[in-house]
Amino acid sequence: MDEPDPRRWKALSVTLVAGFMSLLDVSIVSVALPSIQRGLDTSPAGVQWVVSGYALAFGLALVPAGRLGDAIGRRRMFLLALTGFVVFSGLAGAAPTTELLVAARLAQGFAAGALAPQNSALIQQLFRGAERGRAFGWFGATVGISTAVGPVVGGLILALAGDAEGWRWVFFVNLPIGAVALVLAARLIPRTEPGERGHVDLPGVALLGGGVLALMLPLVEAEAGGLTRLWWLFPVGAALLAAFVWWERRVVARDREPLLDIRLLTGTAGYASGVSLGTVYFIGFSGIWLVLALFFQNGLGWTPLQSGLAVTPFALGSAASAVVGGRLVARLGRRLTVIGLGAVVTGLAATALVLLLVPPASAGWAVAAPLLLAGVGGGWVISPNTTMTLRSVPVRMAGSAGGALQTGQRIGSAIGTAGLAAIFYTVLAASGQQPAVAAALGAAALAVAVALVIAVGEWRRDRATAAGAGAPDAEAPDLSHAHHH
Repeated sequence: MDEPDPRRWKALSVTLVAGFMSLLDVSIVSVALPSIQRGLDTSPAGVQWVVSGYALAFGLALVPAGRLGDAIGRRRMFLLALTGFVVFSGLAGAAPTTELLVAARLAQGFAAGALAPQNSALIQQLFRGAERGRAFGWFGATVGISTAVGPVVGGLILALAGDAEGWRWVFFVNLPIGAVALVLAARLIPRTEPGERGHVDLPGVALLGGGVLALMLPLVEAEAGGLTRLWWLFPVGAALLAAFVWWERRVVARDREPLLDIRLLTGTAGYASGVSLGTVYFIGFSGIWLVLALFFQNGLGWTPLQSGLAVTPFALGSAASAVVGGRLVARLGRRLTVIGLGAVVTGLAATALVLLLVPPASAGWAVAAPLLLAGVGGGWVISPNTTMTLRSVPVRMAGSAGGALQTGQRIGSAIGTAGLAAIFYTVLAASGQQPAVAAALGAAALAVAVALVIAVGEWRRDRATAAGAGAPDAEAPDLSHAHHH
């Protein structure tokens, strides 16, 4: 067992800053959309692509970039992706037309998607045992905070920089942060030997990319009637993913390096259930931000900043609990995600009830407690699930495994954002603001309840395995098969 890198915590902090920035860009822009629409004098559908194009490109880049990082070295991949992200942020901020803004956002999304799997893979590579859980705790806190503070930061920037050109600063803010992160990353992230074979499976990239694109495009276009117009892409996507699985099995059988080793899903303990848990959880977790923003801003006439502040209790709760969760996951294992998901279901259901029954004037204060509870629970879902899902994955596959886990989360968030918004608008037309937001949040709670069922099943299986082996509840990962490959 080689000595852990002495600079690993510093290296982690740099990768987290970069990860924070790329994830913040998913939610920060949604606040600025009305201002972009006025600034570039464009249609709602044109502006929609500024958000959804980023999300789409992000989702497409994850697995191929994770595999590339495994093949050519994670440090190199991280620096390349971060450089791209900073450059394209600058181009997005300076874009004179909607078309150029959307193009810059697509490129920025690809760069961010290439950055993300390097984060979890570097944690796999630099940390072992209980330390790894703590590192993933910080990683989870970053995911939770960046998603939740996006609306607040966006509202603040718009308030400071003015409504007309303020949206440009939403992108420009990445330049100084990114430049500092680049310098530090070049100094602190350790050089590693690239994988044995630098071969990247291009047919696999095409099949997986096509499948993910076909599944996400109708969802991303949902507001512009994409579900009715593009529904036929769902079976196409399913067929492409089935072809992808068949092709990857063939690649493995010929002893070549696959894009995503399908044996991860069948042979690696806890991986398949962790990916499905993450996907289903993100359906509920990601969709609530848009719905709450619509309710507070369009329904109650709040400013972007007020609307962002109203959901801050969730951010604070999840940030605090994610850091603690990183320490608890080694002791509690899957039980932690079960407790966390229970709290999220309760919190979201309570938020739905409060918004249905409380007079709108006091809605902001009334949702603080249930959102705080949901946030605390949420902090015990994302990072512990990442730790538990990746704990038995060999380090040489860490990039593509982490990429696939996050691809599931991105598809989940696309389904959630489209689906919950659709429920909101449908109920809104029939019976008004309060029933609409309550129905959408109720649906989110149901999605999280499905994730809870998966977690309970996995927890019981862990306990059965542990009882059979006569071991404690959560055993240390076995990394013996990671080195001699």
